Amino acid sequence: MLEEGQECEYSQRRNRADGFDEKAIAQLLCIPGQDFARTAAGRRVRIMHTNMTTLTQTWMTLLLNNILPSDHNSDLPLPKCQLVYAVLTRMSVHVAQLIADAIYLFAGMPPTRHPLDPDKSSRALGFPALITGLCKSFGVPVTPSKVIRPPITRAFIEKYCTPRQAQGGSQQAPDTPSPPHQANPAGSFDMEQYLRHLVRQQAANHRAHVQTHDCLYQLSLSLRS
Repeated sequence: MLEEGQECEYSQRRNRADGFDEKAIAQLLCIPGQDFARTAAGRRVRIMHTNMTTLTQTWMTLLLNNILPSDHNSDLPLPKCQLVYAVLTRMSVHVAQLIADAIYLFAGMPPTRHPLDPDKSSRALGFPALITGLCKSFGVPVTPSKVIRPPITRAFIEKYCTPRQAQGGSQQAPDTPSPPHQANPAGSFDMEQYLRHLVRQQAANHRAHVQTHDCLYQLSLSLRS
C-alpha cells in the first residue's frame, strides 16, 4: 500500500529517461518473432493487436475499458505498453493517480468540432462509466445508452484475446499455445493464477474509482464554501 504522496514504481520508472527497456517490453508483450511497429527512423511507437500475446491482449482490454478508456483498440502505444509491462512484472502501480491524471488531461483538451455539423463535438466522452456512476450516486436519474460489459472470463479471453499467426491470419490451435514469457525470475503466469490476479486488480480499480469519487466530492464541498 502506497503512502499519501508516495510515487509508485511505475511512475518513478516512467519519469526516468532510461526507465524502461523497450526490447524487454517487446519480448514480454509480443508473440515470438514480433516487435513494435516503428517509424521510418526506426523509433518504436506501438504494438499491433495481432502481434500481442494472450496475456497482453487481455490486459489491453482491461486497460482501455476500465482504467484509461479509449475507443481505439487495434494497437497499444508505447506509453501504455510500458504500463502493461509494469503490471506483468509486478511493479507497484497507483491506479487512482493514473485515472486522476487522465481526467485532468482530458478536461484540458480543446473541443474538436464535427466536420459536418460545427455545433457538435466529434470528441468522445471521457470516462463515461465513472461520470454515470458519480451522477447516479448523487441521485441524478441516469439512463445509460450502453450496457456495461460483463467481467473478463476465460471464454472471452479464448474468443477475443488469442494471438493470431503472423502469416496467414489464422488462430493458433488451443493445444499449441505460444511459449509463455517469463514475467519475473519466479516464473510466468499460468491461467488460473492470472485470473486470480485479475480479480484482485479489478478490486483495486474499484477502490480507485471510490477514491476518485471522494476527491471530487470533497472538491465540490470546498467550492460551495
